[in-house]
Amino acid sequence: MELENNENFENRWLELLRKLRAQFGKELHLNGILFLIGVQELGKGLSEFTKEQKQDLMHIATCKLFSLSGFYEFTGLDDEGWPHYKLVKPIPPANLKEQDRMLKWHILEYFDQNA
Repeated sequence: MELENNENFENRWLELLRKLRAQFGKELHLNGILFLIGVQELGKGLSEFTKEQKQDLMHIATCKLFSLSGFYEFTGLDDEGWPHYKLVKPIPPANLKEQDRMLKWHILEYFDQNA
């Protein structure tokens, strides 16, 4: 994970939130952003999802995000076209603040790569 100063990191994060708010017309938080990434990675467009499917989409997003740093590896699609990943190296232990920053950093990287 590339380190950057807090001010630059926070500015990048706030700019992403601003862009997403402009695009979707509402404030998005981490879970909403994870849901959007999961829908994107599923590649079937936005539709009605069950609560379990929404959780699965957020899991797909988390795996995709952490694959950017080599923690997960894409293993393929199942019969219904849902992506699957496997853990290839453990994610280092972190407190909640560090976990939050790590997740945000990966989200920023994802949007940089998929802009």
